[in-house]
Amino acid sequence: MLLGTVLVLLLLGGGPASAHAALRSTDPVDGSVVKNSPRSITLTFTESVGLLDDSFRLLDPENQRVKLGGSGHVEGRSDRVRVKLPKKLGTGTFTVAWRVVSADSHPVSGAFTFSVGKASPTLAVLPSDATEDPATDGLYNIGRYLAYIAAALLVGTAAFVAVCRPPDTRPLRRPLLIGGWTLAGSTVFLFFLRAPYEAGTGPADALDPSGLLRTLEGRPGLALAARLLLLAAAVALLLRQRSRPEPSKAALVLGSALAVGLALTWAGAEHASAGIQVPLAMTSSVLHLLAMAVWLGGLVALLTLLPRASVPSRVVTRFSRLAGISVTVLVVTGVYQSWRGLGSLSALTDTTYGRVLLAKLVAVAVLLAAGAWSRATVTSQANVTRGRTREQTSGTQNAQAEKTVRVEKAVTVEKAVTVEAKVLEKATVGGTSAHEEAADKPAGEQPATAVAEGTPAPSAADAEGTPSPSDRPSSTEPRLTPAESAHSRALRRSVLLEVAVSVVVLVLTTILTGTLPGRAAAEAATTQQSAGLPVASVTIVPFDLGKPGLRGKVQVTLDPGTVGDNTLQAVVYGPDGGFVTVPELRISFTLPSQDIGPLDAKLVDKGGYWASSKVSLPIEGTWEMKTTIRATDIDQVSVTKDVQIVR
Repeated sequence: MLLGTVLVLLLLGGGPASAHAALRSTDPVDGSVVKNSPRSITLTFTESVGLLDDSFRLLDPENQRVKLGGSGHVEGRSDRVRVKLPKKLGTGTFTVAWRVVSADSHPVSGAFTFSVGKASPTLAVLPSDATEDPATDGLYNIGRYLAYIAAALLVGTAAFVAVCRPPDTRPLRRPLLIGGWTLAGSTVFLFFLRAPYEAGTGPADALDPSGLLRTLEGRPGLALAARLLLLAAAVALLLRQRSRPEPSKAALVLGSALAVGLALTWAGAEHASAGIQVPLAMTSSVLHLLAMAVWLGGLVALLTLLPRASVPSRVVTRFSRLAGISVTVLVVTGVYQSWRGLGSLSALTDTTYGRVLLAKLVAVAVLLAAGAWSRATVTSQANVTRGRTREQTSGTQNAQAEKTVRVEKAVTVEKAVTVEAKVLEKATVGGTSAHEEAADKPAGEQPATAVAEGTPAPSAADAEGTPSPSDRPSSTEPRLTPAESAHSRALRRSVLLEVAVSVVVLVLTTILTGTLPGRAAAEAATTQQSAGLPVASVTIVPFDLGKPGLRGKVQVTLDPGTVGDNTLQAVVYGPDGGFVTVPELRISFTLPSQDIGPLDAKLVDKGGYWASSKVSLPIEGTWEMKTTIRATDIDQVSVTKDVQIVR
């Protein structure tokens, strides 16, 4: 039943780290035509955003950058930004490229166009979604993976020592050191990479003083700095408790507070810090992260101890209970986090966030199955250990009874010897030797003392009940029985499987925290544009004729992109992104579902771009747009792209 609950919805929620806040609307509207030059442009996002030094760029139809005025948040709205424009822009189509930092610390970028007077061909190329520097983005993600794994190792091992209390904690010092140093190193690494990560520049800008200063002024940078301070305090606490057999109550309270503080450095700078129900979301995120760390880090600690010595069953049983509590916390907080991030069940399959979440659910299901296997092994081993303990207790009681009987016999013999000695002493004083009297008597009438004298008297040690060498316990621990050895190997295998799958879960968790939540994606997709003019449809058609220099792309603008009459403009770009001319360009439209088409757009060469004043598309739906590019007399290629036509 627990597994079924987990598989419904679970765990933290996150595609690429390039999108968290989504652009909700713009003014002027994307693709619209305005009569007069606007005094400013306004962008509204799905959540609050932060601005960079170069957040906005405006490119004219000739791909020349236009100097902008100041930019900033609209008063009282952290999710709305306004940029001042020059008094006169001229006519034609302008491109706005933007890049901001969302409230959950991830950079967001994009572009849109608007036209003044009338639409025109433009040499400006709309930037693709992948505006990140690949090296910086890859290194930053590696740092995030390492930070998550190190936090789980540090917090989980410390919790294992405090709660499960293994008799020998020396083997666990290494995972504590590895976790602490890795977390410290990854945090410093992320701090230096933060500025180029936000700006989308290369790793060489990591040491730029202005970028480091900007990082310190932002919430993500402050969270990283706080993480370092909390980590230093945690290391000092561990060093003070190193010589103690068990942590003190004050150390447990302080350690718990430091663990919560470390978890807050993630919750305060990622998904939980933006969106709906922020206080509840941050609390849930902290509990989720701590439960994950206690469970997964504790697994590593247990796996570290298993090959080195026979781990007492009480230690394994305590961790089994601790893991059960952690899983319960993960389920409760995971259901809430998933609901908050998804918004609807359809987002599980319709969004990147949902698909990554489904992959994580599969990994968690495998992890829970491995946990159930470990728990069953622990229970079976505990039963075997209890049976062996009862046998050992019974044997000890029997041996003690035998020793008691032996001591009683020894005391009786000693008393008899003492009485006989007194009799001999009196006989000697009376002038007759006891031995002489014994010699005069027949052999059958010898006194009992004669036999006693021929038998060594028990030593004092024997009289006091000191066990013989065979009765002394062995200095080495008893060997495990075959059944116990089999259980130990099975437990080691199941825990190793849990650790391996937990690494996959941590990686998927890190990916989820870098993905636009399904709720925000759905909101951005369904939000209607606020302006009255319809939005044009812009389609990029890449082509490659298989010869040097004969490749590029065609930017096709269908205005307004709705049922009825549309105007069409097409601009051809070469491999370097520059404007090029081609001998012939043809575009036709087909609607396969209704068996309509092909409808020829009848393009006309306008001396630098191709256009059609009337393209009539009678029915809404997904049309196939076939673009044929002829670059030479004998070289041409056709590419088909889908175009959505709405009412």
